[in-house]
Amino acid sequence: MQPMTLTLGHSPDPDDAFMFYALAKGLIPTHDFHFEHVLQDIQTLNERATRGELDITAISLHAYAYVSDRYALLPSGASMGDGYGPMLVAKQKFTRAEIAGKKIAVPGTMTSAFLALQFWLGKPAKEFNYLVVPFDRIFQAVRSGQTDIGLIIHEGQLTYQKEGLVVCEDLGKWWGAENNSLPLPLGGNVIHKKFPPDVRRKISDILTASIKFSLEHRPDAVQHALRYARDMGRDLADKFVGMYVNHWTLDYGEQGRESIRRFLGRAFERGLIPRQPELEFVV
Repeated sequence: MQPMTLTLGHSPDPDDAFMFYALAKGLIPTHDFHFEHVLQDIQTLNERATRGELDITAISLHAYAYVSDRYALLPSGASMGDGYGPMLVAKQKFTRAEIAGKKIAVPGTMTSAFLALQFWLGKPAKEFNYLVVPFDRIFQAVRSGQTDIGLIIHEGQLTYQKEGLVVCEDLGKWWGAENNSLPLPLGGNVIHKKFPPDVRRKISDILTASIKFSLEHRPDAVQHALRYARDMGRDLADKFVGMYVNHWTLDYGEQGRESIRRFLGRAFERGLIPRQPELEFVV
């Protein structure tokens, strides 16, 4: 019997590469399934999820508000900002009031970073000036003067100083201070609801096993992830992986689930997302 081929969308980043090392290299049993890796930036994956194109995919948790009718949240694979997260950077320090009047480069309107920015500014997107830029070109947009501020995600959080920029605000740190030290929910993995619940659970167990394998074989998994580590050596890549692949990634836990409820619930209350999404977790 031929294994069922499943499309698995994730970002070409060190943390996602680390998580799926065992799957990519065939180091754990996948039973009746074969995984076809689809590597695309998070904004593209968010957009594809709205069309239900991928069987399993990484998405921004902000985007889950738009796809909860098609996808269920997997318990593993989360990226949570535990006291850190997306950063606003510039050539010089600006206050919140000043940033509200500046032009901001953002990595996509469906990213969790963009929703957190709206919370922090206290304004919906239509009330401030922003420019959507691929996440890996945000530094360039700020350095060239195309924008005044950059909203950075991924490894930019560790490399901004090399670009001659300073942090105006760390949105993950701000969120934690405002929400009883809850982590800022950034990304997660989802599975299409076309699969029956028992199949979802089997697939979920395989993905969790891949993450667990990487955490237990960290040096080898980090070595694999280095090919996706733009402008980072091994030590910096290892640090970045540690920020976003950890105990939160194996399972959200109740704190993680509460943070997602609060993040999306508050967005709905403020009219920043079209509906209150039903949070359906594969358990």
